Amino acid sequence: MYEVKLSKRAQKDLQKLKQSGLSKKAKSLVDIMKENPWQNPPPYEKLVGDLNGFYSRRINVQHRLVYKVFEEDKVVAIYSMWTHYE
Repeated sequence: MYEVKLSKRAQKDLQKLKQSGLSKKAKSLVDIMKENPWQNPPPYEKLVGDLNGFYSRRINVQHRLVYKVFEEDKVVAIYSMWTHYE
């Protein structure tokens, strides 16, 4: 079991998701990552560039859950839950 931690940005994004009706989908992804952040499906993508070392999973076509796994501490740190193109 992994501990999930939300950044301040992710906490703000969660409010946006609630307003847009996507919080249920995001919660199901978070629940999966609590059990196993490497589970596939749902698929995840390894990010490059400024977000090298992070991974993302689709909440919907536009929005992504962006996170990093700290395996030694069994922690999943969620960086954002809105689009990662902003």
